[in-house]
Amino acid sequence: MTRQTWIIASLLSLLIVGGIIAFSFHQKSAQIDRMETELVQAQQTADEANNKITAIQSALEEKDARIQELEKESQKATQAQKDLEQEMRQALQSKDITISELKGKLTVDILDRILFDSGEAVLKPEGMKILTQVAEVLAQFPNRQIHVIGHTDNVPIRASAMNRYPSNWELSTARATAAVRYLCEHAAVDPRRLGAVGYGEFHPIADNATAEGRAKNRRIAIVVLSEELVGSDAAKPVSSTGDSTPAQSPPAGSDSPASPEAQPQGMPPASTHDTNTPTATNRVSMPEGSL
Repeated sequence: MTRQTWIIASLLSLLIVGGIIAFSFHQKSAQIDRMETELVQAQQTADEANNKITAIQSALEEKDARIQELEKESQKATQAQKDLEQEMRQALQSKDITISELKGKLTVDILDRILFDSGEAVLKPEGMKILTQVAEVLAQFPNRQIHVIGHTDNVPIRASAMNRYPSNWELSTARATAAVRYLCEHAAVDPRRLGAVGYGEFHPIADNATAEGRAKNRRIAIVVLSEELVGSDAAKPVSSTGDSTPAQSPPAGSDSPASPEAQPQGMPPASTHDTNTPTATNRVSMPEGSL
């Protein structure tokens, strides 16, 4: 092989090796660029994931804080309800008064013989004293709504009184109204907190077949709603001027005013004597004298 041929062969070999090296370098560079792009994308994905995790953690912390806040509010409301019940029990110590608490509603049942004479809706002095004691306790809990509910037994109204009370609807309504008027006019209870309803004989708590059962059924129920049950539209009160606004029906199963659909089977159809809403109560006059 001549020297010139050898030089040409060497140059060709160098060119081939250089081309291979250049091609390999180009591939490596492209691979590096691709890997760098993938790394940037992966970093962006990781950053987005971290941002989402941070947002989720922040939301969880807010939820936990809200849960703790609600738990404190619930504990506070529960304690307030216990305080109310305790204050009522201390103020009203009588065998003719029963106090019960169910689902956030405190009910004070007062037998009619303390408040009224037989067949009457004029408060007795002893009844005024009891209602004053109730008002003193309610003054410590100004955010509560109060429903005053009249109940009777199933004994028909005597003929001599039917010109004032055609049925037990009117008598129960008049008694509830008398209690409400005393609370707002003489015991300084805000009338916007009050509502009066008459249920007549249709919500008995005892058997009307016995004298003892009928005595238990003749009662005034003062139902005090817890703060959780008092919404912006709950228990719109009957004012002492006679104005009224619709009331939000309380949960079923309570002694509070309910919608007509919630009435027991066998109840007479709604009429001018149907006092399931406080609207009818402020039109009942206050009778004087006794039967």
